[in-house]
Amino acid sequence: MTEDAYAGLTQLGRAAPIPASPDDAALERVPNPAPGKHYVVRFTCPEFTSLCPLTGQPDFAHIVIDSIPRDWIVESKSLKLFVTSFRNHGAFHEACTMQIAGRLVALLDPVWLRIGGYWFPRGGIPIDVFWQTGAPPEGAWIPPQDVAPYRGRF
Repeated sequence: MTEDAYAGLTQLGRAAPIPASPDDAALERVPNPAPGKHYVVRFTCPEFTSLCPLTGQPDFAHIVIDSIPRDWIVESKSLKLFVTSFRNHGAFHEACTMQIAGRLVALLDPVWLRIGGYWFPRGGIPIDVFWQTGAPPEGAWIPPQDVAPYRGRF
């Protein structure tokens, strides 16, 4: 892969402020270095934060994103800034989880993507949100997400 593949990146290797909102965040992609191979890329965000849209109180989650790339992989600094942009964003757990998944699927058109949003309790009830694009391809090794059901989460 040549450096031309990275020419359009606007955040990697330079100072980049945290976007004001997820809608303002620029997710970027680079070519898949192993197209045609069904390997899993995992991103784990154990300190995800957002705000309750009604009370403004902080919500916390452990987000796990697994994907099998097709032609593109997400540039990880842009993903980090995108995820961080939720810290002042008001949305319910389900909306945050699905917004992350939707943006990644739209950007990458992966062979397969799965997201697990393991949310810490609000009002004594943890809410976990799971979604995937469909069945993973035959023969792909998909590791378990291994986030324990809530019992203090740690």
